[in-house]
Amino acid sequence: MRIKEITSQYRRDFTAIYECEHCGTTIEGSGYDDANFHRNVIPNMVCEKCGKTASDDYRPLTTKYPEGMQI
Repeated sequence: MRIKEITSQYRRDFTAIYECEHCGTTIEGSGYDDANFHRNVIPNMVCEKCGKTASDDYRPLTTKYPEGMQI
């Protein structure tokens, strides 16, 4: 899965539309804007339709705020 669009964000919590790179299925879900979530959680999300995770060439997004910054 990858983030197609972030629909809302409050501090580091966000709601986004996630899209499968393999079959194009989209789902809406929540997330947390830190490096761990972008590097580890999103690429390991399993698509509900095809059952695949992100490919090896997945490139995570950067966070909106720097790591360690209190918001």
